Amino acid sequence: MQHTVLQILEQHHHERDFSGVCLLRQSDFDVVHRAFGLAHRGFRVPNNLDTRFDIASVTKIFTAAAIMQLVDQGKISLETRVMPFLEIEGTRISDDVTVFQCLTHTSGIGDDADEEDGEDYELLYVDRPNYAIRETRDFLPQCGWNEPKFAPGQGVRYNNCAFVLLGLVIEKAAGISYRDYVRRNIFGPAAMVTADFCAMDGICENLAEQYKRIEAENGQIQWRRNIYSYPPIGSPDGGATVAALDLARFLEAVSENRLMSEAASRQLLAPHVQRRESDRGSHWNGFAFEVDIDIDGVVVKLCKDGINAGVASICAWYPPTDTTCVILANQDCDVWHMLEEIEQIIE
Repeated sequence: MQHTVLQILEQHHHERDFSGVCLLRQSDFDVVHRAFGLAHRGFRVPNNLDTRFDIASVTKIFTAAAIMQLVDQGKISLETRVMPFLEIEGTRISDDVTVFQCLTHTSGIGDDADEEDGEDYELLYVDRPNYAIRETRDFLPQCGWNEPKFAPGQGVRYNNCAFVLLGLVIEKAAGISYRDYVRRNIFGPAAMVTADFCAMDGICENLAEQYKRIEAENGQIQWRRNIYSYPPIGSPDGGATVAALDLARFLEAVSENRLMSEAASRQLLAPHVQRRESDRGSHWNGFAFEVDIDIDGVVVKLCKDGINAGVASICAWYPPTDTTCVILANQDCDVWHMLEEIEQIIE
């Protein structure tokens, strides 16, 4: 298995621009843990196993875990109505939107960039400075007055701003900033020693730069740093910076009930809203995770991915075999295809 997976990774590195780290772990044994490409193209600095990568929307699983900790403590509930709890009035976000709906993409909130409609997140910052979006509350003007897509609970549609609202809930319930809460209550207890929220305009050791692929009309490829493409520091909906091993440690901590009670951990890892069904089983939204169930009703896969300009990341856990696969890339790359190829080997 190890040799075949390495062949897949080498092919994607040489032929399909993969620059990053892949970790394939079964139980506590690392089948593959390998770095490829450059963390810094200008100085030709290679990626290494401890390199930190922006993981885009994979960050949402930390937000979901933080929410479940607060539910576990009785500070909020899954049925807490978000806007009344935050005491925010005058937006177009319904007062009936609940924490559960935000976690499962069933809130109906008008998003800042609607990914399901193919809207480009980068375009949000053509006419406004991306560096002005640093705190969780700074995102609200981008989505609070957008037309809702549907009434709360009456549909399913991927939504970034719902997780921004969850970040505001965390800040109010805990009395500290979202990033400090996650550092203290997720990264620390899970022994995610490399994880942080590294700012693009700060100094952060062993952080990979991110490169967007630009193809000229003559077919020539150039790589552009993505520093103007999205906010400069991670937020509840995306942008945490971690090494591949940190994500494996997070999944281990949740599955071993080290971050919250067993009941809360089960809820965090459970399917909640069905998306589609096939002859092989069904696909569900969980709390940030996407969950696959086979025809016998067994959860066979939990997954979360993330993509931004110059960022591609995916984290998948297969409970029946306790197998984890993490692929983090610091330039545009089809990590989804890579995972599909690896899955054919590990099934």
